[in-house]
Amino acid sequence: MSRYLDMIDGPAHVKKLTLPQLHQLAEEIRYELITKLSKNGGHLGPNLGVVELTMALHYVFTTPKDKFVWDVSHQIYVHKILTGRKDRFHTIRTTDGLNGFALRTESEHDCYGAGHAGTALSAALGMCAARDQRGTDEQIISIFGDAALTNGISFEGLNNISTTTKKFIGILNDNEWSIAKNVGAIASYLNKLITNPRYNRLQKDFERWLRRMPKGDLAIKLGHKAEEAFKGAVNDITLQQNPASTESDGRGGFGSSLIFEEMGLRYLGPIDGHDLPLLINCLEFAKTCDHPVVLHVLTKKGKGYDVAIQQPEKFHGTGPYDVQTGASPAAKPGVAPAWQDVFGQTMVKLCQNNNNIVGITAAMPSGTGLKFLEKAMPQKYYDVGIAEEHAVLFAAGMATMGFHPVCAIYSTFLQRSYDIIIHDVALQDLPVIFCMDRAGLSPQDGPTHHGLFDISYLRCVPNIIAMAPKDEDELVDMMFTATHQNHPTFIRYPRGAGEGVPIKDQPRMLEIGKAEVIQNFFNTGGRKVALFGLGNMMSVARKAAMELTAEGFDVAIVNPRFTKPIDAGTTEFYGRAADLVVTLEDHVLPGGYGSSVLELFSEKQIQTPVVRIGWPDKFIEHASSVEYLREKHGLTVPSTVAQVKAHFATAVEVSATKFPVVA
Repeated sequence: MSRYLDMIDGPAHVKKLTLPQLHQLAEEIRYELITKLSKNGGHLGPNLGVVELTMALHYVFTTPKDKFVWDVSHQIYVHKILTGRKDRFHTIRTTDGLNGFALRTESEHDCYGAGHAGTALSAALGMCAARDQRGTDEQIISIFGDAALTNGISFEGLNNISTTTKKFIGILNDNEWSIAKNVGAIASYLNKLITNPRYNRLQKDFERWLRRMPKGDLAIKLGHKAEEAFKGAVNDITLQQNPASTESDGRGGFGSSLIFEEMGLRYLGPIDGHDLPLLINCLEFAKTCDHPVVLHVLTKKGKGYDVAIQQPEKFHGTGPYDVQTGASPAAKPGVAPAWQDVFGQTMVKLCQNNNNIVGITAAMPSGTGLKFLEKAMPQKYYDVGIAEEHAVLFAAGMATMGFHPVCAIYSTFLQRSYDIIIHDVALQDLPVIFCMDRAGLSPQDGPTHHGLFDISYLRCVPNIIAMAPKDEDELVDMMFTATHQNHPTFIRYPRGAGEGVPIKDQPRMLEIGKAEVIQNFFNTGGRKVALFGLGNMMSVARKAAMELTAEGFDVAIVNPRFTKPIDAGTTEFYGRAADLVVTLEDHVLPGGYGSSVLELFSEKQIQTPVVRIGWPDKFIEHASSVEYLREKHGLTVPSTVAQVKAHFATAVEVSATKFPVVA
């Protein structure tokens, strides 16, 4: 029996299906998601939750004329399947395959790219303003999650919608989760109306009533007064029966609707986000409104796959898994612990020994490793939701009271807090510690998640200390050292398994700004090459040194440790002693560690050439592995050796040209 999915070559085909056929299509899409993602992994849970919502959007609206703006956009897989990319769906997040997020260069149906939360409302409003300026009639639909409402940017956008445009459709996809369970007052606020048993009973009657209404009557019956009377009656009854159960807004009612309606947005819902007829009817109505609308849709993360429902955090973004059990492949014997786990376990030990240390995450307890602290010492753990700016300001406040807060935030996400880092932390010289996971590549996620800019954006900020460990034992030393500093301290380390180095029982205090000489010159008479391998590039430096030594070069190896302040003395010494200095960093070359070495050489008038190994001045694409991207862009042992040899070969040619041999 052929599948309806096989007949879908574009969104226009969705509009031709009957409701029973659409229900069958939903099941086929879920099967496609579950089976295809089991091979390479991906954001399974969020996409299983938006199958019906995405189908309803394409049934009612017409892309690419109408615009869907997805917050974060990791839940865009169904949209990709329905917009002509189903034959390539098995390639998602792999080398040369589909991107795991919305990507404007991938399809005309992806109108806006994103990989972080809080972008959809403001971006969609900007599109609405542009449409209004041009006098065109396309519909702009912003799909944002409840987790995005913990992000301040979302409220900045909400604040401006009603004063900017009359035609705006926002869809609040409420599944109570970001990656971890949502936290804070917003989550509780949205939950009040949903969990009210009297409301739920009335809402079911309301939905049945809606279904009986012809389209013309639907707009009338969903009118603002009738809607407010319905919701207000529920809340008035709740207040009368249990005045302490909620707060009054002074008008006899309180509900999740008011947060939007007080901002001038018309609120519809909450409705069942898996009820296709209801979704289609409500979207058709929203399409006719001449006032900004927010449709509150309740969805189930992982719907249709029991193991994903039972393990929502794991299946938010998962690696390969067994379809029947959901189990991940067993770890290979001898694989070193992940950097994030070393960080998390070290945090527990530090907090046990120092009452002034606390851990702060922005909705990433597992990804950062702070789940260990949450379990062992919950009183020392803070999850502020997807609100990196707030996390840093919150930490700054704690630091003024004698605490040493540790902000565990991915390098790429910390970019969102840059002004706070400067204005609130560095300017006041507060002892906040930043542990930046994913400093380097997040290969399957791609450019929105690569942490390749932090050295550059931090190096120019006064008062800070910035470090990069060569292995997990040095990470522990750096964390221990950071807790004894009275300045902002940053530690960058990559995603994935560590180097497999044993961690000593007692961490060691490092001298600030002092590099470690791993290997000195042997004075063999060969060309002297000094390799400065920063952080996880030390392993490349060591292997390159072995190959260069075998070819007659005299090689020194230096572990810089610090990107600010750099060890001027050691760097100058090797700069003057070497015939060539090579810097290796898991970071973009412009403004990176190699740039700081060049600046020092300029100040000290050192003429020694410098070869810089790092990422080029471009956004690095996604791929199946770090190894593939390093090979492609030259961050490997063979490339390093080749560049050293090419330098000296070129130098010989130039010398021969300048000083030709006279017969």
